Amino acid sequence: MDPMIRKLRFRLLAWLRRSRSGPILFLKKFSYKDVKKATDGFHRIVYSNSHGAAYKAKFEGGEVTLVKEARTFDEGKESFYREVQFLGRLHHRHLLALRGFSTGHKRLLVFDNIENGSLKEHFNDPLRTPLNWKARLQIAVGVAAALEYLLLFSNPPVYHVSISSSNIMLDENFTAKLSDVGLLSSVGTYVKMPHSSCSEECMAQECGNIIFQLGVLILELITGQSSEQGSTDLIQWVQGSRLSSSIHMMIDPDLGNNYDSRELKKLLVVARLCIKSKNNPKFPVPQVFRYLQKKVHIPRD
Repeated sequence: MDPMIRKLRFRLLAWLRRSRSGPILFLKKFSYKDVKKATDGFHRIVYSNSHGAAYKAKFEGGEVTLVKEARTFDEGKESFYREVQFLGRLHHRHLLALRGFSTGHKRLLVFDNIENGSLKEHFNDPLRTPLNWKARLQIAVGVAAALEYLLLFSNPPVYHVSISSSNIMLDENFTAKLSDVGLLSSVGTYVKMPHSSCSEECMAQECGNIIFQLGVLILELITGQSSEQGSTDLIQWVQGSRLSSSIHMMIDPDLGNNYDSRELKKLLVVARLCIKSKNNPKFPVPQVFRYLQKKVHIPRD
């Protein structure tokens, strides 16, 4: 991490601790029976990955939420409640807010409204109105903003982040919300403060993986293709020597000609750099975020 960014991070965290310390408020314990009923017996699956499944829940009052299986199921209760406490302290416009939890045969986390479903649903469902170019740009910027918060302003930093069209939720205003973040690694062990358990090399690898995922997401937004269906093809395309001449064949047909070609080329530059950063991260997330906001310049590779 850049020394100036590290210094700024520590100062901001100190201020946040002084101004926002205290117990977690307003986290509700949901009845396991009610959650099971709201998810139609855990059959309304939104996405499923190695960390468990996420479900769409429709409660009797009409509210719609996302219910996720906790990754701490095989751990003790203390680990689960620690995860709940940690997630309850994360507050960002582009993170799905935790509303509560439930325990029973499964340990469940109940998150905020997902009125417009997942990004993947908008790509795959022909009955949904296609996302326009401006909305896609806002999703890319929003996800980058959430990553900046998780890596720079969360204490401890969050390195467990999964980014795909399946787990990016859209609220009633089509604001993008990351839904798959946590304090646990993929093998179920707690990620502790980097200075005590993670080397600079380890942090660089984790950040490189996160930036890589952001690059793939940008390709999904441009092409309308799910990375789960053809991520290898998308990556090979953006890394190819004939990228410029083939853009018109890869852009999502739903966009038609309703996009800014200059913005498209800039997005492709970001995607390409992000994907190349997987094994050798050159640009930290804050710099990518600023570039997407058109505040700094990232040179072509």
